[in-house]
Amino acid sequence: MKTQVGIVGAGPAGLMLSHLLYLKGIESVVLERRTREEVEGTIRAGVLEQGTVDLMVDTGLGDRLKREGFTHHGIELRFGGRGHRIAFDELTGGRAVTVYPQHEVLIDLIARRLEDGGDIRFGVSEVQVHDHTTDAPKITYIDAEGNGQTLTCALVAGCDGSRTGTRDLIPETTVRTDHFRQYPFAWFGILVEAPPSSEELIYANHERGFALVSTRTPEVQRLYLQVDPDDSVDNWSDDRIWSELHARVDGEGAEIKDGRIFQKSILQFRSFVCEPMQHGNLFLAGDAAHTVPPTGAKGMNLAIADVYFLSKAMDEYFATRSRGRLDAYTETVLPRVWRSQHFSWWMSSMMHRLPDTEFGHKRQIAELDMVTRSVAGRTLIAENYVGTPFE
Repeated sequence: MKTQVGIVGAGPAGLMLSHLLYLKGIESVVLERRTREEVEGTIRAGVLEQGTVDLMVDTGLGDRLKREGFTHHGIELRFGGRGHRIAFDELTGGRAVTVYPQHEVLIDLIARRLEDGGDIRFGVSEVQVHDHTTDAPKITYIDAEGNGQTLTCALVAGCDGSRTGTRDLIPETTVRTDHFRQYPFAWFGILVEAPPSSEELIYANHERGFALVSTRTPEVQRLYLQVDPDDSVDNWSDDRIWSELHARVDGEGAEIKDGRIFQKSILQFRSFVCEPMQHGNLFLAGDAAHTVPPTGAKGMNLAIADVYFLSKAMDEYFATRSRGRLDAYTETVLPRVWRSQHFSWWMSSMMHRLPDTEFGHKRQIAELDMVTRSVAGRTLIAENYVGTPFE
């Protein structure tokens, strides 16, 4: 079988790329090892930047987002038992973020692609990309029925997540450089049946460690605690979780609302960037090329930004056969990637208890006080959090 663009991975990057290419009249086939039910049922957080929301609305994906998403015009930074609001709308000319979980974005994308006649092949295995440095790359795979298949295409998009196989096609050391950082803390996350503890997200710096108050729906909340990377879910009883959350968050203007905990997990903290994000006719996007700590809420937004620019480059290529934008893909998207890495690192280092002396914690409090007192400091956080426009 032949197509114009072969896309490996049906995550946010792969599905959005397929959608954007369809709107430009470009054919694509998406290959995904998981079933549709597994893709749509993997529960993940989602804080959408203004640019991501605008793109979804402008390209016909915004109906349920506008109906069910929660628009947040600020966040609260808590330290010293008091909250300090960062007002996005006042500091960024009305821009905001929308809380809308990643799996809901995927549900919307899959439904729209299938409605538009899109070709998404779930449940495939043994996906291998061949000849990506030639004009006729091929992707071989075993389909859901167990039959061997070959897909010939002009361009290949590696959108297969952090456990990518496509990234390895870019020769390491001779072409590819990997930048990696492991953080000395992790997040213990819970899903709980309870009313919201706050109308907006709360980031809490406490001498016992960081805490985050987020939301999913009016009935389901997402809460996090900073823990050691080697900690175990088994070490945390419900009583211990609630005691720690109250200790780290409660105070002037805030009180955690308890409920029935129905999910517990530990999330490791890593930063990763692959340079370059392309080789021959292979182009990486999303977690296949970079991952960020969740503190800055950048992961899915970076994936969407990648494929926004990649779709424009591919459109130019198929319309004119010019490789100008394709060849410049890495240098176009990497500055945004590194800005997001810096913001995520900065927020993480400012909010989490680090393994050093009391000096480090006192320094953090002074930094938070300086940032929240200053219009320039609050604006820096607001502009980075809501995201810069794609253009």
